Amino acid sequence: MDKKKLEHFKELLLKQRQQILNVGLLNKSEDLHVAEEDLSDETDLASSLIQQQLNCTIRDREYAKLRRIDAALDRIAEGTYGHCEECDEEIGMKRLENQPWAELCITHAEEKEREESQVWKQA
Repeated sequence: MDKKKLEHFKELLLKQRQQILNVGLLNKSEDLHVAEEDLSDETDLASSLIQQQLNCTIRDREYAKLRRIDAALDRIAEGTYGHCEECDEEIGMKRLENQPWAELCITHAEEKEREESQVWKQA
């Protein structure tokens, strides 16, 4: 991949990283507490716990995305960005535009997805 494209993807990754950090979701902790007034009513408590679970799920996804972005930035620095970690073939530009943190080509990404869905079906 040429320098101009690498710089484009680096800027894209840094912009996405900054967006995640600017939202402040990762540092927010008040949404992880149950309000005292919710403890007296089972419906309010259940609703509060569901909201907490949802917030934790969103936070986990954002942390995972942030880790993948950082790993992609490391690959740019190492000179391995844009190559599949499984087969070392180039990852398609269209895929990188949509997911600049992608570490697998579409073939291996689909294969991994199928394997993961099989694990969930067996569980």
